Parts: sequence; C-alpha cells; structure tokens
Amino acid sequence: MSAQIPIAVRDRVSERAKKTLDVVAKFVEEDCIPADAIFEAQIGVGDARWESHPHIMEDLKTKARSLGLWNMFLPKGHYKESPGFTNLEYGLMAEWLGRSQTGSEAVNCAAPDTGNMEVLAKYGNDAQKAKWLKPLMEGQIRSAFLMTEPQIASSDARNIEMKIERDGDHYVLNGQKWWSSGAGDPRCAIYIVMGKSDPLSKEAYRQQSVIVVPSDAKGITINRMLSVYGYDDAPHGHGHITFDNVRVPAANLVLGEGRGFEIIQGRLGPGRIHHAMRAIGAAERALEWMLMRINDPKKTTFGKQLREHGVILEWVAKSRIEIDAARLVVLNAAIKMDEHGPKAALTEIAQAKVLVPQMALAVIDRAVQAFGGAGVSQDTPLAKMWSGIRTLRLADGPDEVHLQQMGRNENKRGAAVTAKINGQKAKTAQLMKQYGVKQADLGSNIKHTKI
Repeated sequence: MSAQIPIAVRDRVSERAKKTLDVVAKFVEEDCIPADAIFEAQIGVGDARWESHPHIMEDLKTKARSLGLWNMFLPKGHYKESPGFTNLEYGLMAEWLGRSQTGSEAVNCAAPDTGNMEVLAKYGNDAQKAKWLKPLMEGQIRSAFLMTEPQIASSDARNIEMKIERDGDHYVLNGQKWWSSGAGDPRCAIYIVMGKSDPLSKEAYRQQSVIVVPSDAKGITINRMLSVYGYDDAPHGHGHITFDNVRVPAANLVLGEGRGFEIIQGRLGPGRIHHAMRAIGAAERALEWMLMRINDPKKTTFGKQLREHGVILEWVAKSRIEIDAARLVVLNAAIKMDEHGPKAALTEIAQAKVLVPQMALAVIDRAVQAFGGAGVSQDTPLAKMWSGIRTLRLADGPDEVHLQQMGRNENKRGAAVTAKINGQKAKTAQLMKQYGVKQADLGSNIKHTKI
C-alpha cells in the first residue's frame, strides 16, 4: 500500500499513483487471491484445459475496470497510450499483482501481452496498432511471444534459426519455437515472432527481424504444451510450435528488416522490471505464509512453537532484509528507465533481473521448510510460486548472460582503478619520505597487539 512505499522513492510517486496503488492492493487482497483457487478449479481437466477460459477471470476484469485498474504498465512520457504512470509507479503496483495468480491478467497487465503491447506501441505503425494493439489493450484478445528455439542455445539470440524469407508481398516462415508463452490460450490471436531475415548480413545484430503472425495461419502446428516443474500453466501454456511455409503479409513486419534486436531489447527491458517486482510480491506473500505457520499453536516441535526456535526467527529476519534490499534495487532501475530510457538502464535492469529471483527463491524455500510436507503440496501456494520464480532465472536471458555482461562492464574500470591505487601508493611513499616513516613502521601496532 502507499504507506509502505520506501521513503527513498516516496517523493517520486504522485498522489494519483498512491491512490491507485491502494486500490490495487485492496483488489488483490480481497478479490484476486480468494479467486485464485476458483480460477484453477474452472480450468478443467485433460484437453478441456486448453479449450476454455475460467469465467471468474472475466468477472475480475469487469470489477478491475470499474475500479479504474487497466493497462497501468505503459510508462508515462514514452507512449501516447500510457495511462500516466511511471515505471517506478507501476513497479510498485506490479509487486501487489505478483501476490496473486489472477491479479495481472485481471487488470490486463499480464505477460507476454504487456511486452507485446509495448512492441506495437513503440515500434508498430498506425495500421498495426489499429489491428492488434487496440484489441490487446481492450482485453479482447491475447498474444504469445516466440523467440526461443529447441535446437539451438537460445541464450545467444544470434543463434536463432527461424527463417523469415521475402516472397513477393509476403514473408514465409520456417522453423521451430518453444517456450511460446501464451500460445495455449484459446483467445491467443497473434504471435510476436523473431527470426532471421538476412542470415548472410555481416552485421550479426542486423540479421533478425520481428513479425506479427496470426495464430490461425496455415502451416502452424502446436506440437505440445511444455510443463514447468510439472505445472502446465493452462490455459496460458508454453507451446512447442512448428512453422511449415507459413505465409504472412509483408505489412506484418514490425519496424523493418534487420531491426529485430533493437525491438527485442526495447521489449525485454521493461518486462524484466515487471517480472522482478511481481517476484518481490510473491516473496512477500511467502513470508506471510511463513509467519502464519510459525505462529500456529497446533504446530509445535520439541515442546515449542516454531516461532520460539531461534533459527526460524533468523529465517524471518533474513527474509525481511533480503526483500527490502531487492525492492530498492528494482526501484532504482525503474527510476533510471524513467529518466533516461531502458537502454541507459541496462546495468540496473540486469542487476534486478539476477538478484530478485534468487532472493525470492530463498524466501519461498524457507517458507516451504517451515511448512514441512505441506509446503511442497497443493495445500499452499508455495510450490507453484517456487516453480514460477525459478523459471525467471532463465526467462528474458539466463542469469549467466547478464552476469557476464555486467562483469565485462565492471572490469572496464580495471585500468583506471589500477592507476588510481598506484597513484595513492606513490603518494604514500612520498609522505613516508616527507615524515620520516619507514616501511618497518607500518603495521607496528599489530605486532604488539595482545590476544
């Protein structure tokens, strides 16, 4: 809630955003979290899980819109379609949405639609916006994002092999994609697809393009839906899809040939912030479940309640520290994006992307441990939360890629800091000579210290 906004960023949050944040928090706590179990029950079993959509979600959407909670994610100052909130302000809202399975979709702020809407809003032409952005923003359709491929190491996007070849007034697509998040939903009308349009280009980052593909185009086969630690995430799902001579109008190409990397980098930056803040929300909810468990008078071990064991209180304290620290890292990245754009905030975004899922996994795991066997069962939300957060260490680029790039960037300071330290050493030597201090005198207090 607005009263819990960290004091370091409070003066950057408008009164309107504070009021909206309070409405979001109340909506999530009183409507979305109680509805999560109903949503799961209404999905159904077997093939029906991919053929229908839980009605309770539409009821939640109706209430959300009546409360003025809709499409809060497009940042102020960057899109004419923006509702007027900054990345920082929406980040605070996303934290609350991350506490619930249904929260983000209920306010039309669910991935991958948010990222896909940003692509169309930022890079799409007027015709593309009218055809796809408008119905997405109205919640009339959903979308999927297709980038990763099963046969190559997709952590290096230059490896992507999906062919996008020009043929008259069409492009023809051939290849495979998997982890096509959102492809299972019967309302999924379009795929945002990245592939190679010019594999012979000498510029490795100009070989790729992004194109919008209707999900019902001839030649598309959904081979299977992938599970995440056993969860199928229906009806959203993650598809393994084959494209066999899929013809798409040339007008569906976004921005232009060879602009794929530019588009994807613009898409993934804000998305990583959204994921990170939702993960913090999940960690907060896990901590609440842990607090409930350790204060349950029926759950005693060795004659004590769980809260009376020192190690348990240590888990609570560490969780509080880690959550609060991680939140500041993410909000710092959001501020950098607001002031200078996603490209200027790549380091801060990468820090958040790496740090937050690891933190959330640690907090959730402590809560699981506190619950014992119940923690890994369906009787708590913890197991599913853990599986979803674990995926974030791979989604939007694995941790190792971000760490390697951050390490390279940090190491660029190596020569400068070496020169600085050597200069300080030289100044020390000069001062030693000036004041008559010998090398042997340095650290003399240590040899006389008694233990």
